[in-house]
Amino acid sequence: MSHRKRTLVIVSGVCLALLAGAALSSQPGRDGKRPRPDQRGIVKPTMADTLRGAMYADNWFVMYINGKPVAVDSIDFLPHNVVAVDLLPEYPMTIAVLAKDNADPATGCEYGNQIGDGGFILKFSDGTVTSAAWKAKCFHHGPIDRDTANPKVRSDAVPDNWFAVNFDDRDWTNAVEYPQDRIQPKEPFFQHDFKDAKWIWTGDLDLDNTVVFRHRVDRPGWKPKWTTTPGLSATDVPGLR
Repeated sequence: MSHRKRTLVIVSGVCLALLAGAALSSQPGRDGKRPRPDQRGIVKPTMADTLRGAMYADNWFVMYINGKPVAVDSIDFLPHNVVAVDLLPEYPMTIAVLAKDNADPATGCEYGNQIGDGGFILKFSDGTVTSAAWKAKCFHHGPIDRDTANPKVRSDAVPDNWFAVNFDDRDWTNAVEYPQDRIQPKEPFFQHDFKDAKWIWTGDLDLDNTVVFRHRVDRPGWKPKWTTTPGLSATDVPGLR
């Protein structure tokens, strides 16, 4: 082979190697390491950076993380369902959940004059689970004294900033854990991994109908591996708090 052809082969090989390296650098490696910055010096998050979250509420919930809406139960009553989402975590992580049992706002009853029960459970793939370490507060209670013949309710306004990171929940009581046979979840629950997560509510599973839960997850020393930040606002939507 001539010197000129040998030079062309070497140069072509180098170019191909560079192109292949550039393509590979945009993907997460098998060892879990993040890709190198692109030509602009930006490191973007990948799906390898996300968490998987699963939630089940009897009957409905909406969830915020660090003040941003991240999940809402698309079925407000029946059938019971599991909501599974991908989450890009940022620690410390403040989780706020507003959960509702099926109850008439005027009577606290369901199906006319029956008393229902609530329940909420959550598990994230980073090990975050519901437990008695969470804070909980009731904002709708009834029927008072379980009186279904002449039902009355007690209702308090949910604070506008109940989901905010800096919301003061220090005076709230801890959530109460309930055994699974007390909740009796339906089939979708058993199709998901809720190991180590506990069913929680307030101290009155039957009569407390609207409950807000809050919990903070700390990861000392945690830093994001990505350098991008969103230019949009997930809360700047008409009608969405």
